[in-house]
This record gives sequence, C-alpha cells and structure tokens, in this order.
Amino acid sequence: MATSKMNKPVNAEDEYFAREDAEKKRRLALSVKQETAASERERLRDLHFMRCPKCGMPLQEVAFRGVNADLCFSCGGLFLDRGEIDLIARPEQKGIMAGLLELLNPVRPDRSRK
Repeated sequence: MATSKMNKPVNAEDEYFAREDAEKKRRLALSVKQETAASERERLRDLHFMRCPKCGMPLQEVAFRGVNADLCFSCGGLFLDRGEIDLIARPEQKGIMAGLLELLNPVRPDRSRK
C-alpha cells in the first residue's frame, strides 16, 4: 500500500480501510464507555438505593392514601418519585402532604394516633 509521509491514505482503497478501522475503534470505545457507565450506575445504585440524600440513613417506604413516600425518620426528610408527585398534585388529593408530614412527627403524650 502506498501512503504519503504523514501516513495519510493515498488511494480510495486505503481510505476505505482507514475509515473502517476508525469506525471499529469508535464502536469499541463507545461499547467500553457504555459498559463502564452501566457498571458505575449499578455501583452507585447499590451504594445509595433507599438512603436519605441528606443524612445517608436508610429510608422507609410508607404507603399513605395510595402514595408510597420514602421517609427518613432520622432527619425528617420526605422524598417522592415522579409518579407520586403527579398523584399528589391532583386536586382531589388536597391535604395529602400535611398527612405525610404528620407521619414524621413523633407521637406526643397528649395526642393519640389511630
């Protein structure tokens, strides 16, 4: 194969193989990137799943009026997924946030919970 001094292809066949080689390397690099990203996402999920983003303590899932809220009884955090936010945003769900927040309040001697 004939190439110039700068290793550039000098004919159509050399150019074709150079492009094929570059495409194979691009696909390989993309594959490695995706695998690395997927394994890193899995590692982070395992590390953080159902942990409070504020204090790191375990979150407890609590069902309340059809909403599964993730509550942190350590710092008082309340976390909702996208579908849960959409659900409580409906007009017929008025007052649900107050009820969820009440779950985080400790039981007081002067009040009884049902």
